[in-house]
Amino acid sequence: MKIHTGTGLERLKNPVISIGIFDGVHKGHAAVFEKVRQGARERDGESAIVTFWPHPRRVLGKNGDKLKFLTSLIEKQALIRHHKIDHLFIIPFTKEFARLPACNFVKEYLVDRAGLTHLVFGHGHHFGRKREGNYGNLKTCAENYGFTIEQLDPVVEDGIMVSSSAIRDSLSSGNVKLASKLLSYHYSLQGTIIGGQRLGREIGYPTANLEPDDTDKLIPADGVYAVWVRMGEKSLMGMMNIGFRPTINEYQGNKSLEVHLINFKGDVYNQHIKISFIDRIRDEIRFETIDRLKNQLKKDKEVAVKILSGSDTNAPKN
Repeated sequence: MKIHTGTGLERLKNPVISIGIFDGVHKGHAAVFEKVRQGARERDGESAIVTFWPHPRRVLGKNGDKLKFLTSLIEKQALIRHHKIDHLFIIPFTKEFARLPACNFVKEYLVDRAGLTHLVFGHGHHFGRKREGNYGNLKTCAENYGFTIEQLDPVVEDGIMVSSSAIRDSLSSGNVKLASKLLSYHYSLQGTIIGGQRLGREIGYPTANLEPDDTDKLIPADGVYAVWVRMGEKSLMGMMNIGFRPTINEYQGNKSLEVHLINFKGDVYNQHIKISFIDRIRDEIRFETIDRLKNQLKKDKEVAVKILSGSDTNAPKN
């Protein structure tokens, strides 16, 4: 896949294109990519995806500062590459750019510069000024400028229409298992292990404190999770606590992201790791004594091992 950054879209051969933010690169997006590839094959052309960065809501306000993402830009590029798209265009999004009418954008960027022949739209997708870049409005645009357009049906999983919003809601409620189904891979966080006060070591459950690479990524709901931890070439079982550690309260009100590596010994500080969420074990709870906390952690470990023994580190496909 060739990645293009900027507004100078390259002229392509009979391109079939889709436009969107594609946060999460989930099952609904996968259906769009498959249709784009199929259309390009039928036309002996090239497949292309057009996206924008930064996220339009970050540029335009509209509570964009509170918006958390499912994927960083680097993760998004890697996931789209996995879908065997020929070209990814990343267009810088600015307030000036936002004033461009949707049909004008399609004409100036996709038709005149890239040579658009066919546009694929995901279900309910829209873009552009005043959200006017929808399937209905762009059908007229297609007729005027000589390309064809189609819109896909929604992708439904467990009775839920797959969308980035639905996945954010799942993660925000702690339902990482459902999020994995909607994504078709395990939701993950990446970051560096930093030092703490090492109180976990004193009670027999040493934990690694994670400092995320991307502070804009969505953190799942507080609680204890069964996770796979990728460190270098190793995949390790782990249980992760997200929250405020109410029993030990080491951080005095600051949320912490801590992972216990099951049956692992060694110094992990300053290591870069990837944490993949498999399932939620329980809420974060305040225990009256350290002994009660230790007893619960023993139970959590047993549950985590059972969950992880029945899963793997690869993306779930169904």
